[in-house]
Amino acid sequence: MKLKFDYQSIKNAKQVGRHTTNEKGLQLLIKKGGYKYWVLRYTYGANRHDLTLGSFPEISVADARLKAQEARYKLNQGINPIEERKAKKAALIAQTSSSITFEKFALGVIESKRIEWTNEKHAAQWEATLREYAFPVIGQKRLDAIDMEDILKILQPIWSTKTETASRLRGRLEWILAAATTRKLRTGMNPALWRGLLQTILPAPKKFQKVKHHKALPYRSLPAFIAKLREMDGMAALALEFLILNANRTSEVTDALRNEVTDDIWTIPADRMKARTEHRVPLCKRSLEIIGIAKLLDEDSDYLFSRKGKKLTNMAMPMMLRRMGSDVTVHGFRSTFRDWVSEETMHSPEVAEMALAHTISNKVEAAYRRGDLFERRRVLLTDWETFCQSKTYQNVVDLKAA
Repeated sequence: MKLKFDYQSIKNAKQVGRHTTNEKGLQLLIKKGGYKYWVLRYTYGANRHDLTLGSFPEISVADARLKAQEARYKLNQGINPIEERKAKKAALIAQTSSSITFEKFALGVIESKRIEWTNEKHAAQWEATLREYAFPVIGQKRLDAIDMEDILKILQPIWSTKTETASRLRGRLEWILAAATTRKLRTGMNPALWRGLLQTILPAPKKFQKVKHHKALPYRSLPAFIAKLREMDGMAALALEFLILNANRTSEVTDALRNEVTDDIWTIPADRMKARTEHRVPLCKRSLEIIGIAKLLDEDSDYLFSRKGKKLTNMAMPMMLRRMGSDVTVHGFRSTFRDWVSEETMHSPEVAEMALAHTISNKVEAAYRRGDLFERRRVLLTDWETFCQSKTYQNVVDLKAA
């Protein structure tokens, strides 16, 4: 369809489709939404091609005509403008990829993924494993020069001795190289790919690796442990008891803010939860006492548990366990809680899983479950608190005296 080709006419044009001009082959393509593009339609050999010249109004009528004339001049010289453009782009990509090393690109990927991680340790772990095992081998290599032999040089020395670390490292290498392919900084198969590639060379980790669980305290020993913990001084002891009573993860407690607690409900925002879903915790009597004591110890802090206004580090509670002579892990207390629910109570598994803020793996079940079983979780955590304190005596705390 014909269209008067001046600025105002093109600006006001709204009819979707191709609009021809008096300039041979030059067309204005209008798409849904009002987007307008200059196109040069030409025949090269036996095939018809459309060469995009830019969008309107960024490219004016005069500029579009000039670009069309330049393209037709190349056609007269036997040069296909589209193929020439592709060749220039490929050369630019090759030049760019040759200047970016694996180390530089990998650190950039870690930085871009940092926002996804709820735990600061993830970024540190990614960087630490890459610096120790990968960078010495491929750190200064071009992204498009890395092949499977490089990946095997990194993984084989630790595959059987540090299997879990090696397996995680392989996944990180695969992700980084996939990102490089997406950004057209390398081509071909991903040399860190497991399925159909490395699995044909390296033994499957599950075949020889023993599953290691977080070492947990048997639930029957917990009341005595809580009694001993009450004898310890300091903010870390309070934080650890609070974590145990509410079946939390370490970062959920160390990052907890006072303004997240309203009356007897602690609301953890979605961006601090592993499942990226807001989690409400019903706080029982002892948990509220702990919060009160912690506030008296550091009155002006924004955090529930802090020293001189600074939140506890993620090593504060593990160090407390060491001082107590215990070889269990902080995360293991979640297993202790889960075992107690299964072995000693009639509370349903779904209530226990919701208390642990576990993601529902069954997509159908997840779609139909709307509530967070809050009141049922309150009953569960009240029973858990009673059990935890069943061997704790003289544990009444006078906040005013404190």
